Amino acid sequence: MPTDAIVSVIIPFIMAGVLALLSFRSFKEKGFLLNNAYLYATEEERKTMNKKPWYRQSAICFCLLSVAFILLGLYSVFDKKVFIILVYLVFAGTVVYAIASSVKINRREGQRYIKM
Repeated sequence: MPTDAIVSVIIPFIMAGVLALLSFRSFKEKGFLLNNAYLYATEEERKTMNKKPWYRQSAICFCLLSVAFILLGLYSVFDKKVFIILVYLVFAGTVVYAIASSVKINRREGQRYIKM
């Protein structure tokens, strides 16, 4: 197996592992909150905002992206078109989930953390 083929198999699985670790830490509400609502919030907003739903949203998104990278790695190994189709579907589902959950969280919290 050529070196470039080995690298194209290993890198998606490494990315999947990193994303799974970020997802696990976000579910535990540990570490820095990697979410646009938190990153773009002012210091005053960060102190008063309820971070729990934003951690959960980030954790689910990281988990879905981890699944997508596992599927991408499987595509590199087996070269079956079904895997790449599933990758696109998971990516699209992640985007839809992120938008829908942001709207839901903002409605529930009664605040607008996403700056347009």
